[in-house]
Parts: sequence; structure tokens; C-alpha cells
Amino acid sequence: VQDAASSPEPGPGGDEGSQRSCKEEICQILGEIQAPLSPLLLRLCHWLLPKLLTRVFLSVQLHRGQLEMVLRAARTPEVPLVFLCSHQSPLDGPLLSFLLLSQGVGLPRVAVSTRTSPRLRSLLQRLGGIFLPSGMAPTRSGQDEGLPGAVLDAFVQEVLRSRQPLVLFLEEPSAFVRLAEPARRWLLRLLRALRDRAVPDALLVPVGIAYDVAP
Repeated sequence: VQDAASSPEPGPGGDEGSQRSCKEEICQILGEIQAPLSPLLLRLCHWLLPKLLTRVFLSVQLHRGQLEMVLRAARTPEVPLVFLCSHQSPLDGPLLSFLLLSQGVGLPRVAVSTRTSPRLRSLLQRLGGIFLPSGMAPTRSGQDEGLPGAVLDAFVQEVLRSRQPLVLFLEEPSAFVRLAEPARRWLLRLLRALRDRAVPDALLVPVGIAYDVAP
């Protein structure tokens, strides 16, 4: 982040003004990515979601053997969990968050599509949702991602160091089965964190949520 924020030419306000401007820009980018978690909203959603599920679905079934494997993986010391998921419904994120939290794995950070309204985005951020910042060049363009990319790299590294579970959706709902552009960006951050030894290792856990009829 420091390298990306450094400017080759000092601004008219001097170094102090440039540093203040960079700090403000970094805070703005972080605000686009995430927001402080709200314990009140988390408790409210944890209480409401089971009631919603009983109205939307006839039943929710877990594979016991796979759940035990996830719980064993969560007990691995100093190694963060990264869940790689298919994406069939907007309910995938809340449902997976509820299941992981209720099983004692912890509240995950869930990568959410940027195609959400500002109000919904703010709500999801308070519940653990994370978003790509604006102003980033496409991953295949070869352009420098600049300060937004550097801040996103630092954020993902901090999430992994703190061993918060990370949930990445590999495709968009109702789209062709192919790796989505947002997934490429998140996976690139994960690879860089491992390459730069921000964490010694990470456990990649494939997750699939199947619906008889996707809501």
C-alpha cells in the first residue's frame, strides 16, 4: 500500500498534504471493501434466518461427513480456511454464513457481487460481506491496479492472518459455468498472499449448495 500510495511528484501542499490525501483515499477504498461488523444486526439475522428458511424451504440438509471434515479443518492451527463455492442463488451467502457460524467455525467474510444497491451493500458489509473496490482495471488488461489493488491485497492478507474464514463464489448466479471476473480478482489476492508468505498456508474447502428449485 505504501508503494502504491507514494507519488513520484510532490503535490502543491507538500509531503504532509499528499500523505493526508493518500490516507483519506485509502480509508475511502477500505470503506468500499468492508465496514465494521454490527453485533446487533448479526444477532438479529441469526434469530431471523431460521424462521425465514422454514418459510422458503421444506428442509435444509447437511452432509454430516463433510461437515465433520470442515470442523476438523477449522481446528488446524495457524491455517485460514477459504471456502470456494458454486453460486446458484442470492441466498447462498447468508445461508453459508449462518451454517458456519452456528457450527462454531466463525463468521466468514463473504465476497459479494458489486451489483447491489447502496443500502443493501451497507447492510451486507455490517454482516461480514466484502466487496471489490471501484476503479480497478480488468485482470486480463495488464494494467496496474494502483492503490485500490494494493489496499485490497493488504485487506485479504489481514483477513487470512486473523484466520477469519473467507468465502469466495466462483461464478455468478444464473450464468454460464465459468470463472467469473470478480472471482479472478479474489483468487489473485489469495495467490499473492501465499506467494508473499503473508500466511504459511491456506486450506481450500470446496462447497456446494444444491436446491431442488433455486429461490
